[in-house]
Amino acid sequence: MSDAALGGFVKGLADGGVSDAQAGAFAMAVLLKSLAPESRRALTLSMRDSGRILRWSTDRPILDKHSTGGIGDCISLVLAPALSACGAAVPMISGRGLGHTGGTLDKLEAIPGVSTELETARLQKIVQEVGVVIAAASADIAPADRRLYAVRDVSATVESIDLITASILSKKLAAGLTGLVLDVKQGSGAFMKDLQAARALATSLVETANAAGCRCSALVTDMDQPLAASAGNALEVAEAMRVLTGKAEGRLEKLTCYLGGEALYQGGLCDTAADGARQILQVLRNGQAAEVFGRMLRALGGPTQFVDSWARFLPEATIIREVPAQAAGFVASIDGTALGRAVIALGGGRQVETDRIDPAVGLSDILPLGAEVAPGQPLMRIHASRTGHADAAEAIVRDAIDIEAAAPAEKPLVIERVGP
Repeated sequence: MSDAALGGFVKGLADGGVSDAQAGAFAMAVLLKSLAPESRRALTLSMRDSGRILRWSTDRPILDKHSTGGIGDCISLVLAPALSACGAAVPMISGRGLGHTGGTLDKLEAIPGVSTELETARLQKIVQEVGVVIAAASADIAPADRRLYAVRDVSATVESIDLITASILSKKLAAGLTGLVLDVKQGSGAFMKDLQAARALATSLVETANAAGCRCSALVTDMDQPLAASAGNALEVAEAMRVLTGKAEGRLEKLTCYLGGEALYQGGLCDTAADGARQILQVLRNGQAAEVFGRMLRALGGPTQFVDSWARFLPEATIIREVPAQAAGFVASIDGTALGRAVIALGGGRQVETDRIDPAVGLSDILPLGAEVAPGQPLMRIHASRTGHADAAEAIVRDAIDIEAAAPAEKPLVIERVGP
């Protein structure tokens, strides 16, 4: 298809001139035949241009990050304020959980009073005044994507790399970004289970974003185990707060620094990504990122004292149950997708968009790969509101953890980098 034909098709998606059947046929054709890079860029830009494009009156670079989704991935809550503390403006347009991975908006709204559904003018005002906001896409941002996304969901075309690329980037580019870093997950808890598929998606995203004028790089990162030791909305907020307040180190903090360094580099705020990573670590350790997070929360309706006493504000489950190991050995593998299903069984995730979420439930204290265990030692803790839900989740997570006599080989957190 020519650029003009793609533009006409996207216009029809946005204004209803294209039927669901036509949209489904297009999506299936793209899945089966793929798009040339030039056509993928044209589709992405047409979808971006189907709605409002944000304009900014600031000298700060406009930066953001996007993750393809995983288990225990609460990096956005940490990284967004850290980037702002380092001199960026961060309009982070985020989504809700659907399927086995959680959504950033659901996690943030586990904090009492917080509302992430903002009009565009309010979103821009918070970014201008605070430096960062995490919010839902308003109806006037890339409306063609919303239509095509719904069609993809019922036409078995969700896995098309071209359509994933256009969907992600149309919304990000509509935010008026200067630079973008992508976290493309690979492993048992990711949508991309194998490295080849993750690499292909990362390459498509990076090439398309840069061709569209947004400086962009991607990290392909490990999701063969949860990023944090918890999965579930309020539990992941707690993990994020420990990092923001300098109380925790580990995989979550490390990947925040790696991704933040890349974003600062793409925005021209440091000479190298390694320099940027050091800046991110500094604002995490000295409290500047936490202070920015607190100001953002207040702007979104959250508690004024949350950063200082976050534990007393977060909802807690009424049932906490340990899942003991049944044999001695080492944690050899973790089925991350199964852990995500367990959170859904507890009521902490969605199977369809209309499902309501219990923010208190989930899994915590999940042992990492390679951990040595004795019989009876807890592999994790289940947080539930009902005994039946806890029973269902326990049955799932028992099958998700393999204990073997030898420890597995260690896998790097960052598998590879893609981009300029």
